[in-house]
Parts: sequence; C-alpha cells; structure tokens
Amino acid sequence: MHPMNLALADIAAQLDGYDPQALPVDVAQKFISKLLPLPQQAERVGLRAALGRVLAADIISPLQVPAADNSAMDGYALRASDLAVEGETRLRLAGTSLAGSAPSATLAPGHCQRIMTGALMPPGLDTVVPQELTRVAGDSGEFIVISPGILRAGDNRRLAGEDLALGSVALAAGRILKPADLGLLASLGLAEVPVWRRLKVAIMSTGDELRGVGAPLPAGCVYDSNRYTMWAMLERLGLEVIDLGIVRDQPAALRDAFTRAAAEADAVISSGGVSVGEADHTKQVMAELGEVLFWKIAMRPGRPMAIGRINSGEHQALLFGLPGNPVAVMVTFYAFVREALLRMSGASPDPLPMLRASSSKALRKKAGRTEYQRGIVGRGQDGQWQVDITGNQGSGILSSMSQANGLVVLGHAQGDVAAGDWVDVLPFDGLI
Repeated sequence: MHPMNLALADIAAQLDGYDPQALPVDVAQKFISKLLPLPQQAERVGLRAALGRVLAADIISPLQVPAADNSAMDGYALRASDLAVEGETRLRLAGTSLAGSAPSATLAPGHCQRIMTGALMPPGLDTVVPQELTRVAGDSGEFIVISPGILRAGDNRRLAGEDLALGSVALAAGRILKPADLGLLASLGLAEVPVWRRLKVAIMSTGDELRGVGAPLPAGCVYDSNRYTMWAMLERLGLEVIDLGIVRDQPAALRDAFTRAAAEADAVISSGGVSVGEADHTKQVMAELGEVLFWKIAMRPGRPMAIGRINSGEHQALLFGLPGNPVAVMVTFYAFVREALLRMSGASPDPLPMLRASSSKALRKKAGRTEYQRGIVGRGQDGQWQVDITGNQGSGILSSMSQANGLVVLGHAQGDVAAGDWVDVLPFDGLI
C-alpha cells in the first residue's frame, strides 16, 4: 500500500520520535510527506499561460540546440590550422556569413570569412576571432591580421547540440516553470506544454471574535488578518484559492464550511480553533468529517496544529488546521504547508535556501524545540551577513513580521545563542 493511503495511526507508527504532545518539527514534516495524495489531472497550456505551472511530463528535445555549429560573436571564421605558430597570421577575406543564411562554399586554405553572431560556420572552418582582436591590411582591406597567442582552436564557436542534444530531457516532470524555461521551450519550437491542474486550496478563519475588514469593531473583537496572509502566500505559489471567509464558532456553521471546503478543494487551511483552551467546536467538527490528528509541535511560534483528511461524499481533501495567532499562521505555513502543497501540485521543490549570519545580540533559546525568530539580515562592516531580531517576538505581533526580512531558525537541539554566534536565516525575498 502506498504510504499516502495508510491510516494516520499507521503513518505515525512508522516514525521514530512521534509524540503528538511534543512533536519535533522534522518528524511532523516526515509525517505530512507520507500523507500527500498524488496529482491526478493534467492539461496542455500555451507557453504564455505556463509560467509558474508544474510540468506533468518530461519535455524531450525534438531537435538539437543549436542545430548546427555557429558563431558565438561577430568576427572572422577561420581554420585553426592556418594560425601561424610564431608571429602574426595574415588571412585573405572571402565574403560574409550572416545569421539565417545558408553556409558558403568551402574556402581554400589561408582564407577567412566575415561572420556574424549566430551565423552558421562555413564548411571546414572551426574557429572565430573577434573583430576587435584583428586589424585590416591590404590596399583594399582584403586581408586581416591576427596577433600571435590570442586564439586557440575552437574558440568562439558554438557546437551543434551543445545546449540540448536530440532526444535528451530538456525539462523534467515536476519542474515549476520559470521565465528561462519558457524561452527554452520556445527554442524547441513547442507552443504548448503538459502541466498539472492547479491545486485548489480553501481557506477560512474561525472564531466569534473575528470581523471582516471595513466592518464595525465591537469591544473584544479583532479584524481578521489571517485570510489575507494565507491568500497572499498561496498566490505566491500559483494555486487557486477558494476563500470561505470568517466562520463563527458554531457547530452547524463550521460543519457547513468544512463540508463545502472538502467538496470543492484539494486542500483546506483553517486558522484558529485548535489551541488548548479554545472552544472545542472546531476540533469536534474536524474529527466528525474525517480522520484528523491534533498535535502539539515542539516549536515556537505555532505549537498547536491539526492535520488529516476530511470528506464530503466521495471527495476528500487534506486538512491543515493552523493556530489563530497571525505570526504562527505564517511560520507553520512555511514550516509544513508550503512544501506539502507544492508536492500535491506535482512539483519537486528544492528546500528553502538558508543563509548563515552572525547574530548581533545574544538570544535565549530553550533546547527541545525549534524556534523561528523574526530578524533583519544585512551585511555587517566586515562584509559578512549579520542578523538582528525585530523586537517583540510574540506570536500575535504581526508588525514585527512585516518589518523583518527573514526568520532566524534555531534548531531543535540548539540552546542559547551568544552575540556573534552564527545562526541559520530563512530569507523572505521571493517568499513572503
């Protein structure tokens, strides 16, 4: 049986260190990776609609690129064997080779040809000298002269197939298409590519204290910010977002929202209702609609989390129940949800890049949990990366997340950090 078809208890049984009351971050990540369904539906789209989409199949090159040997620059094509061993080389100029034109006839020894970037190499010629490294000679400029020692055989020549060989894998399935990839596909003459259907993700915020932006704000209530950060993070991934709004902490309203989410989406992300001490309606409805686990993760911020599958008829969706605190929502999303959604989309994502930076201040850290602290990273006076913490690190202080340009990631076993110690930093650029 494929791991993704296993019951949640069976997945947990396969993992060393699984403790739902104090779950290490890396164990939670391994658990989620075994829970993910495979992408099911592919479609073909034009190149201009393919940016950010995930390739559903390998792209096999239908031709070699370049198709034939050609010049890498403007200059003169020549035979390397005509270069003088000592002293200057003097070659007679015979015509011009332009990009897009057929190659000329074979030239006699001692001759060269003016050539433009991308033009086919004339038969028998194997080297190009840049025009700025030559001088013209003869009464009517019929010769070029090349100084000794500035050229080697094969210089400035692009070989046929050196970019892509015929029948080779140009782009592998699972790749998230980038601008350079679209140019590569166009260079192969491909107008359409097979991609996986965009993943549909439903989002909702739960809680009676929440109000929508622009609505009156009674005492004890707060504006809902989580759906906006969740929407933005999902938009960055190129996913289709279904916004179910604010759901009151009432069983009927929660049941309707989660049932609709499971029917319409591949994954459901909720915020709020999973912490100890909160009303139990959200957790109760999650458990009623599917197979759901409630974790206490050894991390800060973001300790409470729900994970599992919920159902609506025959349709099933993966559930991520995130904490309600704004910073905890973002941290748990990048720690657990981002990569999971990309893999559900058919992608093979690389791990998020980390910087090593020296901490400008001492940091208190409790061993036995992973901590994510908001920081501002930049170059110090010595030119090395340095990071400073952005003040109050409370999980409800969203302004410190907005001010930061990265997260300082302090590992599970790591203790206190002294000023000047090196730490891992997850940069936000292109992420948040």
